Amino acid sequence: MKNRYQVIIAGGGPVGVGLAIELGLQGISCALIERHTTIQRIPKGQNLAQRTLEHFWSWGIEKELRAARVMPKETPANGITTYKDLMSEYWYAPPQREILGSYYYTANERLPQYETEAVLRARMAELPSVDALFGWSVETVEQDEDTVRVTICERDGEGRQVLEADYAVGTDGAHSTVRDQIGIIRSGADHDQLMVLAVFRSKELHEALKRFPLKSTYRAMHPDHKGYWQFFGRIDVGEGWFFHAPVPSGTTRDNYDFLGLIQKAAGCEIACEFDHVGFWDLKIVVADTYRVGRVFIAGDAAHSHPPYGGFGLNNGLEDARNLGWKLAAKLNGWGSDALLESYGEERRPVFKETGEDFIAARIARDGKFLDRYNPDKDKAEFEEAWAGLMTPAGDFVLTYEPNYEGSSVVMGPPGGVCTAHGKHSFDARAGHHLPPQPLSSGKNVFQELGPGYSLLAFGVEDADVAPFEAAATSQGFPFKVVRDSYDGGREAYESKMILVRPDQYVVWTGDSAPEDAAAILRVRGAASAGGL
Repeated sequence: MKNRYQVIIAGGGPVGVGLAIELGLQGISCALIERHTTIQRIPKGQNLAQRTLEHFWSWGIEKELRAARVMPKETPANGITTYKDLMSEYWYAPPQREILGSYYYTANERLPQYETEAVLRARMAELPSVDALFGWSVETVEQDEDTVRVTICERDGEGRQVLEADYAVGTDGAHSTVRDQIGIIRSGADHDQLMVLAVFRSKELHEALKRFPLKSTYRAMHPDHKGYWQFFGRIDVGEGWFFHAPVPSGTTRDNYDFLGLIQKAAGCEIACEFDHVGFWDLKIVVADTYRVGRVFIAGDAAHSHPPYGGFGLNNGLEDARNLGWKLAAKLNGWGSDALLESYGEERRPVFKETGEDFIAARIARDGKFLDRYNPDKDKAEFEEAWAGLMTPAGDFVLTYEPNYEGSSVVMGPPGGVCTAHGKHSFDARAGHHLPPQPLSSGKNVFQELGPGYSLLAFGVEDADVAPFEAAATSQGFPFKVVRDSYDGGREAYESKMILVRPDQYVVWTGDSAPEDAAAILRVRGAASAGGL
């Protein structure tokens, strides 16, 4: 076993492995520490957003991920919402992420997290600079100005080892040892609500739900549960299910009728064969900082919340992508410490607002609706209000657009902030995700982006491009120019020149070169004499 790496990653779930892949593809030596020797087969984290599939495409495993899909391809990833139980006369199919497809280069996907992890681990195993140490746990984390030292212990043995690295990252879950070791605290809202996760098989439920168009998820909004969901998700199309629901405090595997709970939420008597029953506390918390010195946290170690809306795994993988390219830039000699600092600056406010404004607010909204409207008291009033729920559901999807307008390494608008709130649009905006567009060659813009910074130059003179090329050469960072005409769909960007960073976020736009193109220093975290 080696004892010196550039980065040590504690935690081998999808976020940790995704980070190892991002770093390994850029030649960074990594040790990944994971206490489990096998993947845990709990079907969580199933809903992978379009943006997340862009990461898999960048890592060269989009096709492998889609091949691992369990449900038939024609099964939509969206769901049904019902009143009281799944046999209710009141139901609707709210618009979900499918309405965002054209804003991203890849389509979304749905499969159990353990299948996603298997694809990620296979890709990681192909990277020679990554060592995966399964069956080991992190015991202590220490650091000084130059080095991080991580003591690891063998889970089922007596082995102990001290590893050293330039940096370490804790992706070791909500009960993160790394976070505790470096003294990061979390704050947020504890809803004081115990939730059950039951994994079961029931052909009868599958048959009963043929009353609806085929969907992947079904949630029942019952007035007794104050806005908390009773949520059914398919593992396959036939008999496999998982189920989340609120249960009384003190509930255990042995003192509660889970079959009765499922039958009540389903609205019919069905047989169930349970494969797993577990519990989790409904809380929304975010770390006060994502970095202490040379140690970072990401994924559930940095933010925890209920599995509503599929935000957890998607946000965690976005953490990995954001931090990964910045660590690689620093270790490969062209990024700065300020670039590393921008990781928490960008990602923390996005998740804080995700938890507060998109998860907690939705629970509160549903609770108020159920308190206010009741078909047994005023059927006409209820039906009018129920019909009106479709628009807020669509707005919820359309306005969740994480962006980094206020980042110190983005040339965003005056007064810009890093936020989860935004608007999906095809114009190129500094701080926002780059929308896809076709090129004259027949390829998509995404297919031509380089591994470093890329300048999209549409219908401009060589004289406008030259200052950027000169700055990149003099400053020694990876840079690629993508030239084309300003038509054929590219005019939708509303800018002829667009500077894009490695994670496909726009950092600057314009129609001609700025007076000082060397000011590009700022977007990689270096000091700059002026702005672009």
